[in-house]
Amino acid sequence: MNIILLSGGSGKRLWPLSNDIRSKQFIKIFKTGDGRYESMLQRVYRQIKKVDKDAAVTVATSKAQVSSILNQLGEDVGISVEPCRRDTFPAIALATAYLVDVLGADPEEAAVVCPVDPYVDDAYFEKLGELGRQAETGQANLVLMGIEPTYPSEKYGYIIPKTYDDLSRVAMFKEKPDAETAKSYIGQGALWNGGIFAYKLGYVLRKAHEQIDFTDYEDLFSKYDILPKISFDYAVVEKEPDIQVMRFTGKWKDLGTWNTLTEAMEEPVIGKAVMGDGCRNVHVINELGVPVLALGLQDVVISASHDGILVSDKEQSSFIKPYVDRMDPRVMYAEKSWGTYQVLDVEEKSMAIKVDLKPGQKMNYHSHKKRDEVWVVMEGTGRTIVDGMEQDVHAGDVITMQAGCRHTIVAESGLKLIEVQLGGEISVHDKQKFTLA
Repeated sequence: MNIILLSGGSGKRLWPLSNDIRSKQFIKIFKTGDGRYESMLQRVYRQIKKVDKDAAVTVATSKAQVSSILNQLGEDVGISVEPCRRDTFPAIALATAYLVDVLGADPEEAAVVCPVDPYVDDAYFEKLGELGRQAETGQANLVLMGIEPTYPSEKYGYIIPKTYDDLSRVAMFKEKPDAETAKSYIGQGALWNGGIFAYKLGYVLRKAHEQIDFTDYEDLFSKYDILPKISFDYAVVEKEPDIQVMRFTGKWKDLGTWNTLTEAMEEPVIGKAVMGDGCRNVHVINELGVPVLALGLQDVVISASHDGILVSDKEQSSFIKPYVDRMDPRVMYAEKSWGTYQVLDVEEKSMAIKVDLKPGQKMNYHSHKKRDEVWVVMEGTGRTIVDGMEQDVHAGDVITMQAGCRHTIVAESGLKLIEVQLGGEISVHDKQKFTLA
C-alpha cells in the first residue's frame, strides 16, 4: 500500500510548543508502553506499520520540516519535498510523480492520501487499506473516506452520499456550514470530509498533466515555484463525476487546538508540574527544567517551552493565532536530522546554543562569513573536522572556529556540546555548505 502523508501547518495554533519549524505533528505528547513520549507523526507512522508492515509511506512536506521528519522517523521513510508552498494539488501531484518516477511505482497502483496528524485507532488504518483496494478496482476514479459526524461541526466540509451504505456514490459536496445547516446535512446522511482519499497513481498524473505543463518529477520540481496555488478539492475533486465515498464510524479526532489536544492526553501533566487539589480539568505540558505550580484553576491549559509560556482557558485557546502573529517570536528549539538544538541565551553580538547529536550523526560541513564559533564538549565522544584537519574530542574539550573556517563535528557516542556564536551579525542565513572530500 502506498500512503502519502500530508505534513503542513504554520506551527502557531499550538504555540509555544510548536513554531515554524516544529509544527504540531512533531510535539511528543503521547505516552508509549515503555514510558517514553511520541509525536503525532511517530504515532501515525507506527500505526501504519503495525497494520501493514510493508506499506510504502511518503511524507509530502516543506523543506523546513525535512530535518524533523528524519529525526523522528529515520532514513527509511520517503519524503517528497515541496520547494515552496503551493497548496494541496501541486503537493499531491509532486508526491505522485515522486512515487512513479523516483521510486518506480506502477501507475496502476493505488495511493491513499491523508493528513499526518489525526488521532485515531488501528481501525482507521485498516479502513485506509480498504480504501486503497477499492481504488485499485477502478470502479471510481476517486474513493473518499467520509467520517461519521459526532456533532454538527462548522469546521469541516461535508460529503453527502447517494445512499446510507458503507460504500456509496457521492451526490454532492458542501462547504463548511453554520451549525443549523450542518444539522440538516447530517439528517441527509452527510459525512465529514477529512481530506482522506485514494486513487490510481496514473489518474492523478493525468489530471496533473491536464493542468500543468511538465514531463516528469524532475521537471515538475524545477517549475514548482511558478505553479498556481490551488487545493486538490478545487482542482480535481469538485470536477470529477466518478467518485465513491466509504463511511468510517471509528475514532477520529483532529487535534488542531490546545482544547482538542488535551482531550487526547492520557495524563494531565507532562514535565515538571504540581497541581493543587482545587484544580479541575487542568493540563500542563512543561518542557522547561523548572517546576510549574497550579492552584485553584479550572478548564485551563498551561504550556511552557523555550519559545514562551501559555496560560489559557481551554475554550479561548482556540483563538491563539493572531496573538502569536503579533509576537514574531524567535525559534528557540528545533529538531534536525542529526539531533536537536536549543537556544540558551541571545545577546546583541552573541548567542549560546545547546546541541545534542545522536550517535553516528554529524552536522553539515559548513562555514560562516560573519561570525566566529566556539564548541565546548559537555558529554560524549566524537571528532571534529576543521578546514580538513580531524581531531578526536571528548568532554571538556574546547574547539574554536574563526569566520570563514570550514567545520563539522561527528558524534561517535551521543554528543552534547555548547555552541557560542560571536559576531556583529548573527543570522541563520549566514551559512555556506561544502562537501567533505
